[in-house]
Amino acid sequence: MTTGTGEAPQTRRDGPVPPVSGRVLTLPNVLSIVRLIGVPVYLWLLVEGELAWAGLLLVVSGFTDYLDGKIARRYGLVTRLGQLLDPIADRLYIATTLLSLAWFDVIPWWLVVVLVARDALILAMYPVVRAYRLPIPPVHFTGKAATFNLLAAFPMLLFGHVEGWWQTAALATGWALAWWGTVLYWVTGFVYLWQVRAMVGQRRAQRSRV
Repeated sequence: MTTGTGEAPQTRRDGPVPPVSGRVLTLPNVLSIVRLIGVPVYLWLLVEGELAWAGLLLVVSGFTDYLDGKIARRYGLVTRLGQLLDPIADRLYIATTLLSLAWFDVIPWWLVVVLVARDALILAMYPVVRAYRLPIPPVHFTGKAATFNLLAAFPMLLFGHVEGWWQTAALATGWALAWWGTVLYWVTGFVYLWQVRAMVGQRRAQRSRV
């Protein structure tokens, strides 16, 4: 785990962990910012009844989410700002999409409750993270998979409410991705809980040796 404190980079199963820099203007960060700007545009399209265009914007958002992480890792552009922007953009898009789709009866409200409950679990750990001054845990691959599935499910569900020959296939695919994404979303919540618990144990051990 790289904490950005000048420690030597460690390795993981898929290769060395890229160093974290303090740079601000990088392509991955720009993509995250563009994704944030797209949120009000998506809402406007939805209110105007442009479901197909709103779904297409969600597709573009999901692609940029994959692309910014890929570029950051491939070209050593992992930054502290990016570590904050990327999950914020993901959570904002998921929250906005969830609430708007439930409001327009595209998805049931109970699905919103299930996903929000997971975020509440993460939020409940914040006082512990702050008290022990813990670093931000690295994004786990299951977290990226959960986000990808959810961001892919939402536009498919929107396309499923646009009249055409694709409706049945779009709804079936959308709900399959939504279920799988929800399961992975909760798995990442427990992974984060385990990471925080492990770091708290390390902090306590360090303090006991002082």
